[in-house]
Amino acid sequence: MKYILVTGGVISGIGKGVIASSFGTILKSCGISVTSIKIDPYINIDAGTFSPYEHGEVYVLDDGGEVDLDLGNYERFLDIVLHKDNNITTGKIYEHVIKKERKGDYLGKTVQVVPHITDAIQEWVEKVSKQPVNRDGKLPEVCIIELGGTIGDIEGMPFVEAFRQFQFRVKKENFCCAHVSLVPSPKSTGEPKTKPTQSSVRELRGLGLSPDLIICRSEKPIGNNIKDKISNFCHVAPDQVITIHDLSSIYRVPLLMQEQGIVQYLNERLQLSVRMPLPIDFMNTWGNLAERIDHLRKPVNIALVGKYTKLEDAYASVIKSLQHASIKVGYKLKLTLIDAAYLESESKETDPVAYHQAWQNLCSSDGVIVPGGFGQRGITGKIEACKWCREHNKPLLGICLGLQTIVIEYARNVLHLKDANSTEIDPDTKNPVVIDMPEHNQGNMGGTMRLGQRATRFVTTVSTLRQLYGNPEIIQERHRHRYEVNPKYVEVLEASGLKFVGHDEENVRMEIVELEGHEYYIATQFHPEYLSRPLKPSPPFLGLILASTGKLKSYLERGCRLTPTQFSDNDSDEGSSTEFYLQNNLSEDLLKATVI
Repeated sequence: MKYILVTGGVISGIGKGVIASSFGTILKSCGISVTSIKIDPYINIDAGTFSPYEHGEVYVLDDGGEVDLDLGNYERFLDIVLHKDNNITTGKIYEHVIKKERKGDYLGKTVQVVPHITDAIQEWVEKVSKQPVNRDGKLPEVCIIELGGTIGDIEGMPFVEAFRQFQFRVKKENFCCAHVSLVPSPKSTGEPKTKPTQSSVRELRGLGLSPDLIICRSEKPIGNNIKDKISNFCHVAPDQVITIHDLSSIYRVPLLMQEQGIVQYLNERLQLSVRMPLPIDFMNTWGNLAERIDHLRKPVNIALVGKYTKLEDAYASVIKSLQHASIKVGYKLKLTLIDAAYLESESKETDPVAYHQAWQNLCSSDGVIVPGGFGQRGITGKIEACKWCREHNKPLLGICLGLQTIVIEYARNVLHLKDANSTEIDPDTKNPVVIDMPEHNQGNMGGTMRLGQRATRFVTTVSTLRQLYGNPEIIQERHRHRYEVNPKYVEVLEASGLKFVGHDEENVRMEIVELEGHEYYIATQFHPEYLSRPLKPSPPFLGLILASTGKLKSYLERGCRLTPTQFSDNDSDEGSSTEFYLQNNLSEDLLKATVI
């Protein structure tokens, strides 16, 4: 097993996740099987109890693991299926060691950070790195490990020490350290400054890890003179300094890394079996796809009505899924985030400007999405958005809580159950159309929801979403919820036109709802965004974009196929159709290697 450790310096949020994913993408394009591990030094057991404002979205895996959003990047980039143990936290490590101590596994010794915590980290990494993550069950050859935070953080010290020891445990030819650092360009001077990188590398060396690669992040391209300076002061060869400036698309990051000889270096440093020289068309598909995205012109305006709109990372997978679907149809996504609270009538009195702006954004959109969430704030605004889309035939996709708000709105305004509500919002409501699931509401907040991949069975053939999925009887999607539609109200809701076309395998829980007579008014209890890929967008999101661009009807009539004439940027240039473009430029093997 070969290991690539990715560390970060100077600031957090520098792009280590994209860099780590790009390493994997490049190696996978070389035919090497890759797995990934994300280390988060916080004491939480997992990301499940985080506020989205704290750490971005909570990403859910097939096995129900609630993990850091970077694992979503890994799955999208590499088209792999990770496990909850691929996300390591300080809390998990300490819990593991304490349980061993309670069982007497340490034979009465004093349990310490060194060697017990550091040994546990190394053993965890070695064990997880050997778990298959490809759908074909092939064992990984290279494990890419991203160490969260920045070098010097006190909470990350045990992990740095563990990898200082680990490099000798697995031998030099099997371990490579890549350090991602910021090279700022202050406006006052206008030139890149290398001191922060020098200081960061010096600190890393002082902790016992010498970087084999230094990845320099900057706003603008860095010249060779700056690379040479970093090489000289940081004790690495010039070809070991990789520069990554801000790009038009993250699709271009692997391309830029490859242009700077990363394959040649890793092949020699880790003694890989990549045949050199590389083919002339190596990773051309990435370039083609990046060019395609950069040249999308016709916009599709989507309004996202949510609770956590101040931080886009709170809806990272949802936004990626909308982008995937837009690319597929040949449109450039123009996304507007609307704080649901500003759609409520109370906001008209407290902040009339925000109220009118929110409604203007909603009404001028081509389509609307109401994503998942928790808590009471913004619920009324989401219900109002659902009502407006229903009454004005506006395409709407609801996810998780979005499905529940659709049901509440319909019960109130169509069935005239004025006090209809969710027991999450009003435990004493006389018409609880949405109720909690007792087995998933046990008092503890972490890891107690209905989580992970579960089956949904279509109960009717008259379903837009079933057609978008390719007319299967059963689909598999990932879940994360603690509340569900009350089965007692299903019959009366369906009788009035709100059809529950998908149930769980036990035929107890409502999974998919569609409004009869509406072009696209659909909601899912599961989270389809977790399985979306750019070359295989999630069907519910694809349906929303198609409906928002007026192309859903013709798409379904043609057996869910895109055509060069109907789905081009300018409706006349055959070569600009996404479907035509991808089918004629991407081979099957490279398609698998270029999923982001």
